[in-house]
Amino acid sequence: MSSRPDPTTPPLSVSELNRRARGALEQNFGEVWVEGELSRVSRPASGHIYFTLKDDRAQVNCALFRNRARFVAAPLREGDSVRLRAKVSLFEPRGDFQLIVEAVQEAGRGALLAALERLKTTLDGEGIFANARQLPFPPRRLGVITSASGAALQDVLAVLNTRWPPLEVCLLPVPVQGEQAAPAIRAALETAVRHGRFDALLITRGGGSLEDLWCFNDERLARAIHACPLPVMSAVGHEIDTTLADLAADARAPTPSAAAERLVPDRRDLLAQLDALGRQLRSAQQRLIEQYGQRLDHAAARLRHPGEQLATQRRSLEGLEARLARACDQQQAWQRQRLAALAQRLQQASPARALPALRDRLETLDQRLHAAPQRLLTQRRQQLEGLARELNAVSPLAVLGRGYAIIESSQGVVRNAHDVQPGDQLTARLGEGCLKVEVKRRLKR
Repeated sequence: MSSRPDPTTPPLSVSELNRRARGALEQNFGEVWVEGELSRVSRPASGHIYFTLKDDRAQVNCALFRNRARFVAAPLREGDSVRLRAKVSLFEPRGDFQLIVEAVQEAGRGALLAALERLKTTLDGEGIFANARQLPFPPRRLGVITSASGAALQDVLAVLNTRWPPLEVCLLPVPVQGEQAAPAIRAALETAVRHGRFDALLITRGGGSLEDLWCFNDERLARAIHACPLPVMSAVGHEIDTTLADLAADARAPTPSAAAERLVPDRRDLLAQLDALGRQLRSAQQRLIEQYGQRLDHAAARLRHPGEQLATQRRSLEGLEARLARACDQQQAWQRQRLAALAQRLQQASPARALPALRDRLETLDQRLHAAPQRLLTQRRQQLEGLARELNAVSPLAVLGRGYAIIESSQGVVRNAHDVQPGDQLTARLGEGCLKVEVKRRLKR
């Protein structure tokens, strides 16, 4: 039994009393789970949430601060029954006993959610959540398993019609909440597989409470989605909602609209890409035309005029004639030198008894000496005639024989109509003979 305080002890201030009371409460209680009904829920602009938790005999003030409130999925509506995990404390300025809330669950859901977590662990261990088949992009025929009257269907159809109108969509109507929903969805999966015309399926519905979405946590439905031979996308509820159907599907989207966006491309993006590719193709064609144009210009620049070729061949013929003349002169000079040498040897070794034979030999050599230049000259003449024939084959004069003419003025060969004036006297050299002509006028090509 506590004793009375000593009257000589200095009294406590109110703030000190409240501070000590707060310390004692937080130290002795720590965190506790409390269940009750919500009342007087307040949401000021600060982001904190204040409310009263009560039962039929008592109530306590509660504070849910902003840094914890963003993790609470429960709607916290007036009259809801909830379970709180909180620290027992005291608000010192007013001396109010209160709970500092750390987590909120809807009352009665704790065991249900725990059972769901155990089922999720079991199915995951069996590989039910291991589906990862690639959905066709875009599918040709899509089966949509949802409520015929729900907003989810309208959202999906609106997005699909905007992004990819060619897609053929078939509704497989089912209830999306309540006891009959899971069996109906399983039957729709079997119907889609049996029909054989779909290449992808979408299971979807809009957001709702945990109870509204509970049919999508059905174990048999999760196993049916896993066993379905068609690729399945699931889009149940909002982004924060994750059901067993979402985990068992081949792909998941946070909302029905997002599912439609992932299933098909945006035709506007494809048209823009096609337009860009068309511009690139036209640009590449233009560059190719310009390159070939440059190559044509270079080839035309390298093309030689027939007159230039004739001049080159004339210079070559003149060079051959000069070489032939030099060769003849060198041959004759060598023969003369040889004859002189032989004559000298003859004079030096001229015994009288060998004189007739030597004279005969001398005559023979003299004949050969005179015949050799003639033969060489004949050979060189034949070579010259052959070269002349080759030259004549490419000569413009040979071209004249085929009906062409060379126009000459007093300045030489006329190559351009602008080099003459009306009234000028010109010579037209033909294959046989020449003509004197007078320029009347120049014609435009």
